[in-house]
Amino acid sequence: MAKRPLPQVVIIGRPNVGKSTIFNRLVGKRLALVDDQPGVTRDRRFGDASLLDLEFQAVDTAGWEDEEPDSLPGRMRAQTEVSLKGADVALFVIDSRAGVTPLDEEIARWLHQQGVPVVVLANKAEGMAGQGGIMEAYALGLGEPVPFSAEHGEGMTDLFTALLPLIDDWGDDEAADSEDADDGEEFDTTAPLSLAIVGRPNAGKSTLINRLLDEDRLLTGPEAGITRDSISVDWEWTDPKSGETRQIKLVDTAGMRKRAKVQDKLERLSVQDAKRAVDYAEVVVLLLDATRGLEVQDLKIADMVIEEGRALMIAINKWDVAENASSLFNGIRTALDEGLAQLRGVPLLAVSAMTGKGLDTMLQAAFETREAWSRRVPTAGLNRWFDDALEANPPPAPGGKRIKLRYITQVGTRPPRFVIFGTRLTELPKSYERYLINGIRRELGFGAVPVRLTLKSPKNPFA
Repeated sequence: MAKRPLPQVVIIGRPNVGKSTIFNRLVGKRLALVDDQPGVTRDRRFGDASLLDLEFQAVDTAGWEDEEPDSLPGRMRAQTEVSLKGADVALFVIDSRAGVTPLDEEIARWLHQQGVPVVVLANKAEGMAGQGGIMEAYALGLGEPVPFSAEHGEGMTDLFTALLPLIDDWGDDEAADSEDADDGEEFDTTAPLSLAIVGRPNAGKSTLINRLLDEDRLLTGPEAGITRDSISVDWEWTDPKSGETRQIKLVDTAGMRKRAKVQDKLERLSVQDAKRAVDYAEVVVLLLDATRGLEVQDLKIADMVIEEGRALMIAINKWDVAENASSLFNGIRTALDEGLAQLRGVPLLAVSAMTGKGLDTMLQAAFETREAWSRRVPTAGLNRWFDDALEANPPPAPGGKRIKLRYITQVGTRPPRFVIFGTRLTELPKSYERYLINGIRRELGFGAVPVRLTLKSPKNPFA
């Protein structure tokens, strides 16, 4: 059966409400130029987007302005109007902090006449400053606004819930069988592994990559901060255990110092580039210096990788010159479990970029970690585990009222993302959420990879 074209979601709104930032967030890349000044976007931009497990084509448009048709803003507006022809959904963006403006009201009146389903997205809603604008958005008559923050990635699940019933690609013929809809395509384990090496300055990142490549591909030296740009190298590695040749994209990054110590503008740009490399990596190896042990900055880098949802591994470099090696390893293991309580059991390996010790083991573990990071559990098996977990440790009943957890579904991978549906979920203790997340990792084969868990209760129409 031929695959149907992706449904089209057109992003519309007045200038400077964050349309291009939303577009970049949905497509997962910085395709659209973003700046504080209005009018940066002039032409329509298309991109394949994914939101949890929902796939569609996002269309970024120019800001809607009330100008003469022959002027540049007027011609940009005409382009926006044309973009809605054939669209499946209009994503109408307002600035929740600025509230509903007369221009927003004009756009809403026009959208009422177009016959295209509309989702009102109240952007810049982080914190409480956007509450007034969200309440004003109800008066537009376009349904319940979705609070959102493109800058911080907040509100993705609510947007998914709003778009899901409106996009034809998720019609009855594809969603009726929940098992098939949830399973999706299996991840291609032969695809190149995107592996980023990060750490503090002078931990030996470039030296490690040179050892893997068996050539002086990257500039190294005793001075800290030699690497500035994130350098990507395509490479073939032969697994000594299986004899299989695997494709790897190695990414070297600039060292990340404490923010307070970063004064030079070029170093700030280098660190930003390293963070972008983490965003696009699959597995990230945090390299420690065995002669310095684990420092607070290492934990901050690790936490940043986990927050981005990347699969994390930690390697202790310069193991050939480490003193009291066994004590050092156990001490770092303990400190990691305490400092990264949200992700206990992160793979920890001892390596030497100078001698090559442990590097093959590190790469084998990286492929295994990526496999867990990309894992999808069939819905039936997932809910069997869920029922057993609830029976073994029922959720609490605060005030004598039961919290009902009805079912769970996996809505995405890389990182694994799950949604639990039930009632009174706002009262579910964080400790119980951790119990479920730890069970998912331990019993469903995810190991020490970041797992995202969202709780969804039905809307109360009388609230």
